[in-house]
Formats: sequence, structure tokens, C-alpha cells
Amino acid sequence: MTRDTFEYAVLRVVPRIERGEALNAGVLVYCRQRDYLGARVHLDVHRLHALDPTADADAIGRALQAATDVCSAAPGAGAAGREALGSRFRWLTAPRSTVIQPGPVHTGLTEDPDAEADRLLRLLVLPVGG
Repeated sequence: MTRDTFEYAVLRVVPRIERGEALNAGVLVYCRQRDYLGARVHLDVHRLHALDPTADADAIGRALQAATDVCSAAPGAGAAGREALGSRFRWLTAPRSTVIQPGPVHTGLTEDPDAEADRLLRLLVLPVGG
């Protein structure tokens, strides 16, 4: 099977911007050759509250869901969800100073970008051994 280039970024939750502490909570995967844009998210509420006991987990969960909605062009994703896949990925990975921040974009090779998104979620987001 042919391997194609893909790009990915980790979505980080930074509950208190002034402290700069972050929790990995999702991954974005884009593969132009396979016409694929996907997201996987997992918010570990216990780890979130270890960083900030006052963090609004529900609001943060909705913000993470909004990123997945943009990837899948869900009806509620607005104008961003109607853009081309590459434009959506670039919009989602643009630097921002908000509670949900994208990490740097990395590249790799994959035969299956959807499986790659699952693998990256396990490797970079889910608790070790989880």
C-alpha cells in the first residue's frame, strides 16, 4: 500500500494562560493526498483540575468539540467548516492565545490517516497505560 505524507498537531488545553501549563487534549490530522482531515479529542478532567481546580471542563469540552466539528464539516461548524480541508487545518493550527491552543505542526508518512489519528491520540493524549 502507498504511504502518503500527513501533517498533525496536538491540541493543548492551557487553563490559565498566565501560568503556561498545558494538558494535551486532542490531535488534528491532515492528509492532502487522501483528502482527509480528522480530529480525536479526550479531556482528562482530573488532570485539568490538577492544573486549575476552577477550570470549566464543560466549556473546554465544547471548545474541543468545535474543533472536531470544523474537521468534519458538521452543520454547526460555521464558515470555517465550509472551507477546503487544507484551509480548515491551517485555521485550526494557527497560533492563538486562548484556552485551546494548537502545538507545532509535524509531518509523517501513513497508509491510513484515520488509523494514524487513533494512534496519535493513544501516543500523545491518552494517559500512559490507558
